[in-house]
Amino acid sequence: MVKGLYTAYTGMLNQQNKMDVLANNLANAATTGFKKEGSTSQAFDTMLAYKIKDQSVGVRAQRIGTMNLGVKIGENYVDYSQGPFKLTDNTYDLAISGNGFFCVEFTSKSGDRSIKYTRDGSFTLNVDGYLVTKDGDYLLDTNGQRIRLDPLSTTSIDQSGAIYQNDRLITTIRLQDFADYNYLEHYGENYYQPVEGFEFADADGSIIEGYLEASNVQVVSEMVNLISVTRAYESNQKLIQTIDSTLDKAVNQLGSV
Repeated sequence: MVKGLYTAYTGMLNQQNKMDVLANNLANAATTGFKKEGSTSQAFDTMLAYKIKDQSVGVRAQRIGTMNLGVKIGENYVDYSQGPFKLTDNTYDLAISGNGFFCVEFTSKSGDRSIKYTRDGSFTLNVDGYLVTKDGDYLLDTNGQRIRLDPLSTTSIDQSGAIYQNDRLITTIRLQDFADYNYLEHYGENYYQPVEGFEFADADGSIIEGYLEASNVQVVSEMVNLISVTRAYESNQKLIQTIDSTLDKAVNQLGSV
């Protein structure tokens, strides 16, 4: 009977994790270039159970017996499928058709510089003429240099990322891809960074001027999933209440007979 409490408890934890992921997806449904996330669940191994009094692991599970108690939160994943394109007619709004990421020079609050990767192509010229993101991070060219343009000249960008001003080639935007997206992790709102073990790959995507790639989150689908998760959470909650009521009768009523 008591084991049922832990089974329901793990179910609630799992549904809460799913709810957090879905809520984050919905919050970024209008974020340019955002890629939705998903979550997985895993069944406990046959030799997996909670070691309640072991403070070194908190509520984590350990192999201490043969009991099977509920589900385990699995890994979260990112759906990198391409989102729909949105027409803006802005010269510096760029979308990537196919695989690849824009490379931007990111500066942390401590002043450290690093390269981050994004599908958000909403760029603009700053006061110095550099092509930057909405957060002020610099877009990089194929030589790893910041892109500086003349704001008074007519600009055009072709599908290879080549930037022309007054029909003169200025530079080419760098696109970068990765051999395995499992070696990418989210950084901040809409950036990605590689983790240990990653490998670069050639980007086969083409750049479309005057468009932005919208989020690939489908709001209706996410709302339906959110309702399903909420119902599952409530079911586990009611199960705990039922078992608690049964335990109360066993202790206070049967024990007094």
